Amino acid sequence: MELRHVRYFDAIAETLNFTRAAERLHVTQSTLSHQIRQMEDELGVELFDRSTRKIRMTESGEILRTYLTPALEQIDRGIQALRGEVEFLTGTIRLGTTPSFNTRMVPHCVSSFLNHYPGVQVTVEELSAAAIVSRLKSGDLDLAVSYRPEGGSLWFEPLYNEELRLVVATSHPLAKRRRVRMVELHHVRMVLLDPQFQTRKLLDDCFEAAGAEPLVVAQLNSVAPMIELIRQTGLAGIIGETAVTPSADLRVVPLEDPTPIRTPGMLWQKGATRSPMIKHFADIIRRAAAQCD
Repeated sequence: MELRHVRYFDAIAETLNFTRAAERLHVTQSTLSHQIRQMEDELGVELFDRSTRKIRMTESGEILRTYLTPALEQIDRGIQALRGEVEFLTGTIRLGTTPSFNTRMVPHCVSSFLNHYPGVQVTVEELSAAAIVSRLKSGDLDLAVSYRPEGGSLWFEPLYNEELRLVVATSHPLAKRRRVRMVELHHVRMVLLDPQFQTRKLLDDCFEAAGAEPLVVAQLNSVAPMIELIRQTGLAGIIGETAVTPSADLRVVPLEDPTPIRTPGMLWQKGATRSPMIKHFADIIRRAAAQCD
């Protein structure tokens, strides 16, 4: 398998259209089809389902793309760095994110990106998972950090698995515990995310499984004010471990029976053409996620 095969595969995976991919690559459609068939023969699997009017990626194709796309982005970035092109990227990136990832991870990624590409403008919108799906489908967002959506119209790349943990002030009765069972949160006064968020739905399922009914006295649509409310009021909250900055006045306690776990990932529209700067930003997100895993 040669580099040209990888580039041809990536172009079709993004466009899901042999004609548009061939135009982008400046080759004939027959040449492109032949090269992809050659790649499939070498790997011993079908990468694209051509049995319907609209091309779809097979499961093997999606697995392969998960590994090949980061490698191809690294190659392109290295070539652009040698040519001195990276610093002169311009344009706009529209990123969607759910609240938990907008306290530490996303700001860190934006900062790292802008340090390398000062000519690019980054717009970040904090939204629910459902709103992110809608905005990606409409083309109002280029990329998002969220959770796996239902249906197959969006591409989802898992980043890491994260535990949700109990966050309390140091004066809270549960602050000195090494672990807390979900059932022990029955009638505990809490602040949680609004029910529109997928994380809240996950927590509600965990409470139901444990037979616990916490006293939810505050519901917010952002994690940063939740943390501040926990710090000032003595309420308990449940927040992703990577969203909480270590602090002398807060305690982060693992939960069990059941342990709430979620898998964030990157989302973008299937078939959408991603510019070099979008690919660079996605690479920065992958590196940041690798430190969370």
